[in-house]
Amino acid sequence: MNNRSEIREFLASRRAKLTPAQVGLPTFGGIRRVPGLRREEVSLLAGVSVEYYTRMERGSLAGASDSVLESISRALRLTEAEHQHLFNLARAAGPAPRTRRQPAKAIDASIQYILDGMTGIPAFVQNGHLDVVAANELGRALYSEAYQDQAQQLNYARFVFFNPRSHSLYTDWNLAADTVVAMLHAEAGRDPYDRCLTDLVGELSTRSEEFRQRWAQHDVRHHRSGVKTIRHPAVGDLELHFNALELSATPGLTMFAYSAEPGSSSEDGLRLLSSWAATNKATQPDPDIEGHRTTWNALRR
Repeated sequence: MNNRSEIREFLASRRAKLTPAQVGLPTFGGIRRVPGLRREEVSLLAGVSVEYYTRMERGSLAGASDSVLESISRALRLTEAEHQHLFNLARAAGPAPRTRRQPAKAIDASIQYILDGMTGIPAFVQNGHLDVVAANELGRALYSEAYQDQAQQLNYARFVFFNPRSHSLYTDWNLAADTVVAMLHAEAGRDPYDRCLTDLVGELSTRSEEFRQRWAQHDVRHHRSGVKTIRHPAVGDLELHFNALELSATPGLTMFAYSAEPGSSSEDGLRLLSSWAATNKATQPDPDIEGHRTTWNALRR
């Protein structure tokens, strides 16, 4: 992913979403060939020269002061997530060392103890690439459709765009897809030199037209809390509140915990899901026992 092209396309896409009327400007003369604000209108709102803003929109954010970035953010009416994304892009464009960090693929044992102790709450931990690095039993049960036929570590983005089961799991698949792309875009802004993330985006773009179209929109958003409705094949619809908790001891990892409103049908559904998970676990063969049984049978022969 190229930092200059990301800057150019992000700023241009935000400018295209606004009209002069929305920002309190009169329409300048002439027929508009493209939707949205013109560059001179953004520069007027931000209090910078047209030449300077044009240079910025062409991908040159290196050296831009915080005050200028704040002015551009206000002029383009950026959301909190978009505002942070702009600053991340500017930081990545600077002379700071371009470190290539690997995404965390595992958690400390103490975090797994916490997950396992949350017996009535589905919970899991994922990294910035949307790899699910750990989950508790109820979390795996909630996303049982994603864990089927999983030969490698579960990646939430691959599940949403490559697995047809995701369309039946989410009552609003489009929202789930939009969220995935927006989260990956935000991660790319934080570290555009992340080769693993570049490879993931390339794979998703090559194999999914749905992903490719969304990626071209350059939307970013935070995914910290909200309500998600999941249609579980065993227990039906569950309307769950989720909250994201960043794990400060392991930067880049976030824990997601789901809860149901007390007294609701979704709370009953979670209890049923817990029983379903326990039943499934009881009927699954223990791999250690099966291994010993295979060895014993081989010795008897």
